[in-house]
Amino acid sequence: MSSEVESADLIVLSHLRWDWVWQRPQHLISRLSRDRHTWFVEEPRHGDVTSPQLVTQDAGCVTRVWLELPPEEAVNAWSTPQTAWVAPLMDELLGPATPRDVWLYAPTAVQVARALHPRVLVYDVMDDLASFADAPPEMELRMRLALDIADIAFAGGPSLYRSAASVRGESRTRLYPSGVECEHYERSRDLRTSHPRPVVGYVGVIDERLDLDLLAGLATALPEWDVQMVGPVTKIDPATLPQAPNLHYLGMKAYDELPAVMAGFDVAMMPFALNEATRSISPTKTLEYLAAGLPVVSTRVPDVVSEWGSVVHLVDDAQETATACAHVLTHDAAARDARLAPLRRRHEWDAIAAAMRGDLEDLLAARAARAETTTLSGIA
Repeated sequence: MSSEVESADLIVLSHLRWDWVWQRPQHLISRLSRDRHTWFVEEPRHGDVTSPQLVTQDAGCVTRVWLELPPEEAVNAWSTPQTAWVAPLMDELLGPATPRDVWLYAPTAVQVARALHPRVLVYDVMDDLASFADAPPEMELRMRLALDIADIAFAGGPSLYRSAASVRGESRTRLYPSGVECEHYERSRDLRTSHPRPVVGYVGVIDERLDLDLLAGLATALPEWDVQMVGPVTKIDPATLPQAPNLHYLGMKAYDELPAVMAGFDVAMMPFALNEATRSISPTKTLEYLAAGLPVVSTRVPDVVSEWGSVVHLVDDAQETATACAHVLTHDAAARDARLAPLRRRHEWDAIAAAMRGDLEDLLAARAARAETTTLSGIA
């Protein structure tokens, strides 16, 4: 059934590429794009061009778009001055009269969002990007500007919600913690097989948010276990990663491969450092691990403690992590699933995307009602 939401194209301005680790943007946008044309606009990159050009690539549910720049021109993500080309080139691509909604993930692209003249501007706050390593100096100001001007602001976790609401107010901010595609990860339960050594594993980006000292200590404390790290290394020098005979870096795996990867784990872990970069994170992998039927051991990330403390074993250091790995193997999986059931019902990606779509419909309906009232007042 069609609605007002479908009457405009959707333009997503992202700091992540569509074919990167499958995260919140991909989960939500793949669902929200089912009923309208969606353009997923990524950060600029170099190409074999002599002037800035917009490149498009069909990716199934979305059309990927990025600005290609000549090799001699500097590329600095959305902070590159040449991103001013994006809005006029998108106007050429769509036609300037095409109505569009803009969905913002990259706050440094907020000026591009404005220049696209959206019917609705959505800012989905998935991370406190200003706290990340090598964040551009303008990131914090751009985040605040995006919160100030967005018609709707969503927050991906309780800590992010509190921060966003301090700028916009609670009534203008919606909390939608990241979710899970349960049926995808539940396949892991049927794929599980025995293996000669117990395995504790991590799936996700390997960056400055991880506690590398804890990881090194864990490998030392559990010589009879294998420690498997699955995911791309980014923003840190791979040479700084701890090494041990039982510590394995398996690289990035596609989303479809993750149930089989997790089937090889006995325990799942979240060895996050407690620093500025993790102060506001709400890890998606918590639910993914649990849906896969795995016991989870995590450091005390605030949102994990507040949201999942009843089903996740919390630790402070490498020795506690090692002890917890052995302990959680004895846990009753059925009892853990029973504790999880009421928590996960509100964390299904389909339900989250539907609720966000409902917020868009409510906004458009309220605008239409105001316009009708204004028109009737003018006639009277």
